Amino acid sequence: MNAHNKPNAPVLDSYWMPFTANRQFKAAPRLLASAEGMHYTSVDGRTVLDGTAGLWCVNAGHGRRQIAAAVERQLSTMDFAPSFQMGHPIAFDFAERLAEIAPGPGGAKLDRVFFTGSGSESVDTALKIAIAYQRSIGQGTRTRLIGRERGYHGVGFGGISVGGIVNNRRVFPQLPGSDHLRHTHDPAKNAFVKGQPEHGAELADDLERLVALHGAETIAACIVEPVAGSTGVLIPPKGYLERLRAICDKHGILLIFDEVITGFGRLGAAFATDYFGVTPDLVTAAKGLTNGAIPMGAVFASRKVHDALMHGPEGQIELFHGYTYSGHPAACAAGIATLDIYRDEGLMTRAAEIEGDWHEAMHSLKGLPHVNDIRTIGLIAGIELNSRDGAPGARAYDAFVDCFERGLLIRVTGDIIAFSPPLIAEKKHFGEIVSMLADALKRVK
Repeated sequence: MNAHNKPNAPVLDSYWMPFTANRQFKAAPRLLASAEGMHYTSVDGRTVLDGTAGLWCVNAGHGRRQIAAAVERQLSTMDFAPSFQMGHPIAFDFAERLAEIAPGPGGAKLDRVFFTGSGSESVDTALKIAIAYQRSIGQGTRTRLIGRERGYHGVGFGGISVGGIVNNRRVFPQLPGSDHLRHTHDPAKNAFVKGQPEHGAELADDLERLVALHGAETIAACIVEPVAGSTGVLIPPKGYLERLRAICDKHGILLIFDEVITGFGRLGAAFATDYFGVTPDLVTAAKGLTNGAIPMGAVFASRKVHDALMHGPEGQIELFHGYTYSGHPAACAAGIATLDIYRDEGLMTRAAEIEGDWHEAMHSLKGLPHVNDIRTIGLIAGIELNSRDGAPGARAYDAFVDCFERGLLIRVTGDIIAFSPPLIAEKKHFGEIVSMLADALKRVK
């Protein structure tokens, strides 16, 4: 008997759950016991199709024995080693493997890798690197950080400062000096789009407004998600990212792409950087880095940024920053095994091969009750619902519960349903997702 099939229900009181309505959940818990391939199994024995790759992270599907075996070998060999003024070979091996597929073209690859423990840590690390870089090149007045409305960059103080989700910011103070671009969502012009919308490239010019307001000499970096996920699958208009890159270059501002959800094949390329053909100065990653098996994150830096900090006395710490679990041996083992699977099964590009079927399936939901927009790119979809009067988010939540009870895991943010299934998904799974969601939408009021 294991921890998942105890005869008695678990006691729920002690665990303070993250991003959860704890009282509501504990009154009617949804508990998962095991996972394999495209499916979870609930504690009551029901099969649940995973429409979200866990939480945007299990790109290669669940229960990969190759990853588990690699972690077991590493834990048996060496469970932990410090990374402060010390090292262990597997961290360097993993960094070299990542450098081979790093974001960016040819000689411009962002092939200097700093390990973290999560996406939130990756974001705060990238922001600190950006400020340290500006100081290292004699631009110490550049401390301001620019994010975007409806952006999500984790839950560190840096991440919520540049993020644009109101509930993340309402309770907690933000870093002084942060500011935000306008978001790119324009349903009046870009509803029911497959791929990038036609309208909205000019919204990147909002960075020029912030330069005029604050002065370029105060701005260290601008951070955006190439595709925003947690705020409802917001896809960049054609030309938007290119324009943002040009404005950053013009004013000496570093550009950071938060690729925590788009990295490792989600769009049909290793990174959104490669998919869109726009190269930033720093890229944050996590989630698919280890297929969700062990918590880990990373920041990919250009050599320009990295090398600017490699000056001064050789005994001097160049970046006074890091984490106890940076480059954790077991996480590195999971990561290398994950990269092997991605390579051997062609998962980095599989989304490009199956996105046509995926987009067709998702857009077949047009015309169903409450649906006012559908947007798709790669193996991602956002289905936006009309909100109930006085109860925003309630309709999508009811659809979430209905789907789970009938065997489908979806993710909701407000009244937007987001899908990001594992990259091993097949056309038959798309049909199951559409069928179960369509039935749920017909039932919810």
